[in-house]
Amino acid sequence: MTTLNLPVQPPVRPMLAKSVPSVPAQPAGDDAGPAYVYEPKWDGFRAIVYRDGDEVRIDSRNAKPMERYFPDVVAAVRQSLPERCVVDGEIVIAQRPGHGAAHLDFELLSQRIHPAESRVNMLAETTPAALVVFDVLALGDDDLMDRPLTERIEALDGLGLTGPLVFATPRTLDAAEAEEWFGSFEGAGLDGVVAKPADGPYAPNKRSMLKIKHTRTADVVLAGYRLHKTSTPEEPLLGSLLLGLWDETDDGPRLQFVGVAASFSATRRAELIAELAPLVVEPGTPAAEEHPWQGWTDPTKAEAGDRLPGAQSRWSSGKDLSFTPLRPERVLEVGYDHMEGSRFRHTSQFKRWRPDREPASCTYEQLEEPVSFDLGDLLPGAPGTS
Repeated sequence: MTTLNLPVQPPVRPMLAKSVPSVPAQPAGDDAGPAYVYEPKWDGFRAIVYRDGDEVRIDSRNAKPMERYFPDVVAAVRQSLPERCVVDGEIVIAQRPGHGAAHLDFELLSQRIHPAESRVNMLAETTPAALVVFDVLALGDDDLMDRPLTERIEALDGLGLTGPLVFATPRTLDAAEAEEWFGSFEGAGLDGVVAKPADGPYAPNKRSMLKIKHTRTADVVLAGYRLHKTSTPEEPLLGSLLLGLWDETDDGPRLQFVGVAASFSATRRAELIAELAPLVVEPGTPAAEEHPWQGWTDPTKAEAGDRLPGAQSRWSSGKDLSFTPLRPERVLEVGYDHMEGSRFRHTSQFKRWRPDREPASCTYEQLEEPVSFDLGDLLPGAPGTS
């Protein structure tokens, strides 16, 4: 790649955040300055963006190049950002389904990670992405990384990023307003609030920020498991529990795959193999034919929109996605932050078994619905919001 004439050179790992249970308050007292700057927590692809004239580099959180997947963002950077700069932000895609409120669509964003340039270009044209900028690391010949956030914000505000393809993130110094954002912005697909030290420098790859995310629980059906990558025939270890919720469809009830629970100690992984052995469905038996996910290798299932736990995707090419089916008779409670469509956006956390619940009672109706919020109010004019 061409060497960039910038005061901050790639790769720069983005500054990270650690979870806290609530929005931290500002210091009390009239003479106390703000300790935090509060921002929405965007749900997209984190991006460190470098521009040196016509040269644009977009790095992922792990410093992997992403510009080939987002030609629309490259063009927007050339149009909207200064000739020489380095910024930290999030690539997002918005959609307005039917006549509903516009919201972030992570699944649509994920479709960009595709090997075919023709498909990437088609998606860039039909569902263009936007870049939300929340920090400036370099501007012209100035390295801003060691300066306090308040000074970097001044530099960001001076860029005038108001869309429709590149925006500066909203922010506030009011903890009460940040609490309101936490409750309302989820309806637009955002997944929480970030609190940043107002006087802090940019700290690459350090958890110097605080993130406040939604925490919820759901009772789900256990219908299978995958083995851990370190599992052996002699010492089998469970890798993840495969979870489902019953959904009422035109063809009757259907167990939709909603995600996994995967955080267990090595000891517990071995115990779970033994504990779940009585539920294992043997191939070729009537129980195997009746299992709700018995057709997971059928590509027509995915095309029909079924959520199945073994189908290959652009993320899983070459991986062994086979699983051990279990009779869907056990219920467990899991913790999750929010939904993306019909499944958990992130890996859920095992809480406890629920022997008091019937699997048939584990439906989508139990899930909390966030208050609707229109993303167009945050990103006016962004593609997909009108």
